[in-house]
This record gives sequence, C-alpha cells and structure tokens, in this order.
Amino acid sequence: MAGSGRNRWGVVLACLAGFAGAAGVVLAATAAHKVNNPSLLAAANMLQVHAAGTLALVAVSQWAGARTVWLVAASLMLAGSILFASAVSLSVFAAKSLFPMAAPIGGSMVIAGWCAVVVGALLALRSDASR
Repeated sequence: MAGSGRNRWGVVLACLAGFAGAAGVVLAATAAHKVNNPSLLAAANMLQVHAAGTLALVAVSQWAGARTVWLVAASLMLAGSILFASAVSLSVFAAKSLFPMAAPIGGSMVIAGWCAVVVGALLALRSDASR
C-alpha cells in the first residue's frame, strides 16, 4: 500500500503539519519577544496543537479502520488551524482581514475535524465488534 493515494495523502498532511508546527513556534516566539498580543499567541497555539494532532491522526489512519475518516479529520484540523492562524496573524500584523469570517470558519473546520475523530473512533469500534 506504499504507493496508494491514501498513503500519499497522509504523507502530504505530515509534511504540511511540519510547516504548520514550525510556523506556530515562530508565532509564539514573536508573541513572546516582539508583539505583545494574546490573539497572536492563540494563533500560535492553534497551529502547534493541531499540527501535532494531525500527525497523530495520520499515524492512527495507518492501523485503524475507517482510514479515510481519520485523514479527513486530520485535513479539517490542519486546514482549519492554518486558516484561523492566518486570519488572526494578518489582523495583528497588517490590521487587515483575510476575508470576512475567516477565523470563525477556520475554527469551525477544526471543530468539524474533532467531530470526525469521534466518527472514526466509533467506526473503528464497530468494525472491531463485528469481527
């Protein structure tokens, strides 16, 4: 299954999570040393936490049932956290809006990603129970 599209999907997510985690560290350092703004720290935390969560979900997708659900959950979490952090950072650094409601949409995507984790876990439990 090394060449499958779903495995590639996980590898791409892992790569993007690495960039998001690094960006989160940069934002945290900026918030600590240059820009005293709690919104910037929230953006940093959102990136770091959900980059790690994405990596965990990619790993779970390799052995748990409902692989696609786990990867959808990871995708929603990562994309949502990047959208949220981008919107907040642009607001802090440039006093501009990415687009209307960008941060709440990003946050909603993250929530949807966590809800997809519940679905994936329930599907995996159901699959285990039927064996």
